Amino acid sequence: MDTLLCYLVLLTLPQLVVPQAASLTTVKAVVELVSGDSRIFSGESVRLRCTIHDEHKSTWRHQWFRGSEQLAQSGEDLVLWKARVKDSGKFYCQGVRGTAIGDMYTAKSLPVEINVDGGWAILQVPHHPGLVGNNVNVTCRVRGNPLVHEVVLYKNGVEVLTQKGPDVYLTNLSVEDQGMYSCRASWDIEGRTRSAISVETLLQVLEVVSQPVLEIVTDQTFGAKMKLICHVHYNAPAPAPPINYYFYNNNNRLGVATSENHDLVRRTPGQYSCKAKVPQLNLSRSSEPKSFGLVKGGQPQRPRVLWPLAPPVSSPNLSLPAAAESTAARPSPDQPTAAPSFIQPTEASTRPSRAFPSPSKPEPRPLPSTVQSHNHLVNPVSFDASTESGDGSGDFDFPEGSADTSG
Repeated sequence: MDTLLCYLVLLTLPQLVVPQAASLTTVKAVVELVSGDSRIFSGESVRLRCTIHDEHKSTWRHQWFRGSEQLAQSGEDLVLWKARVKDSGKFYCQGVRGTAIGDMYTAKSLPVEINVDGGWAILQVPHHPGLVGNNVNVTCRVRGNPLVHEVVLYKNGVEVLTQKGPDVYLTNLSVEDQGMYSCRASWDIEGRTRSAISVETLLQVLEVVSQPVLEIVTDQTFGAKMKLICHVHYNAPAPAPPINYYFYNNNNRLGVATSENHDLVRRTPGQYSCKAKVPQLNLSRSSEPKSFGLVKGGQPQRPRVLWPLAPPVSSPNLSLPAAAESTAARPSPDQPTAAPSFIQPTEASTRPSRAFPSPSKPEPRPLPSTVQSHNHLVNPVSFDASTESGDGSGDFDFPEGSADTSG
């Protein structure tokens, strides 16, 4: 009987486990456009394919989504046959397979956007962003593909060129070429000239190497060091040549080039920057300098010595005559003037520094109080002057170094 009960328990265990396991982030799903274009006319067709990159070659089923809506199609390919305008949207796919503990899912793929146009003209641009320095071809299509004899291209609503034929070539792209483009096509039919204008579509242009942004991380786990991270977008198409990173303090290079975008250096005051370089493409970009351990003006932060204030007045009703008040801020001849005591604006010294003047003598003119100038001191900033610098020196005065042109 006990054996039978144990057997029944084992049979029910899979049902007690959560039926949907966590998504496998290491297994990726990718959607690609295999036929048609991302912008088509209504009545045309397009085919998408979902690829699961699984090194174990497991068997996966496919799920398709348009936005948050799951579609009925479940195969590797998704075909929009004679698409309608309402079929437009962002399409995703996801892999799913059964396991002993329930279904296992991949993460959803990046989207592919399909636009179905019900008009007469559309401007087709490449699926992927153009790169600075490269060329790109855009096509002004007309429904039914008649012979187009003139095309006008607009960028952000402004005419940029007029030419014959539907294909427009933009050469030597720059970042300024990015924008919203549309076209107006003209063609002849039955002896009459027809014209139509497309809706705007985005042409995106990216730099192969974006300008780096330096991040300085001062975590306690690094001890006397800090972590420099050089953030950069590298958009070269595969196979992309290697990219090297350099780090600088006051224009002096720290260490050698590295293929990693981060480095650990000593906590030394200075102006830090980084550079990303692709030697094979002859590309190099540098970040803006970032200060560490420096006050305004580029000087190292030093510890402040706080002078004690004068003792407060014991009685709030105690006051000095006018002549004494005017001379209370003047140093006594018997006291050294190198280190004057500070007094607060609402307090006065209870001991006059000299005798009162006689009535027959003119009353001395009051000297400017030293209180105001000393009250403008900044808050104290703690800094360890003995911190070891990156080049082995503990000094705060850095020599002016020239930038390394070899890196």
